[in-house]
Amino acid sequence: MKKNYKFPDLTFEMAELGRVAGVDEAGRGPFAGPVVAAAVILDYNNIPPGIHDSKQLSKRIRENLFDAIHAAAIVGIGEATVEEIDRINILQASLLAMRRAILNLSVVPDTVLVDGNCDPQLGCKTLTIIKGDAISLSIAAASIVAKVTRDRKMHAAALQYPNYGWERNAGYGTVEHRKGLRDFGVTPLHRRSFAPIREILERS
Repeated sequence: MKKNYKFPDLTFEMAELGRVAGVDEAGRGPFAGPVVAAAVILDYNNIPPGIHDSKQLSKRIRENLFDAIHAAAIVGIGEATVEEIDRINILQASLLAMRRAILNLSVVPDTVLVDGNCDPQLGCKTLTIIKGDAISLSIAAASIVAKVTRDRKMHAAALQYPNYGWERNAGYGTVEHRKGLRDFGVTPLHRRSFAPIREILERS
């Protein structure tokens, strides 16, 4: 299914009948915070220009596109908590967040395009697309919404736990974050099932 396009387009969307939603998640790798997923159904006659894989965009452009996508498309957002990540593992929590994002759409999609190779079991026709955020405009839009939503959550969390640099690293295991863990320990927002956090707790 993978095709090599320089920019994402509507090839996969136009091959399907009815409403097509793109789904992507943000936050599988960080040491802390929830995993967030977004589902986006684009209006093909009103697509904000510049949509791309969120990792290819600057923060300013992502923020602008986040607002533009919300204004022009149908958007659903879902998340799985740190507690859920620790209980069912990060992969299953990511799929759970995707299911919640679909449920939070205001309409039911006929087909869902999912970034990656794991089927979230959404109860409707689903196509999994490896590197879908670089191929499908709907998935790319979802990647932007998920990324900005999660970054904002981590920025807010940094106000409560200011010693880890979450407003800059979004909970990823940067040098700054690791130093915060050494100096200030583990917070309730850290994922205890992740090896670096588990090892700190085992030593304490």
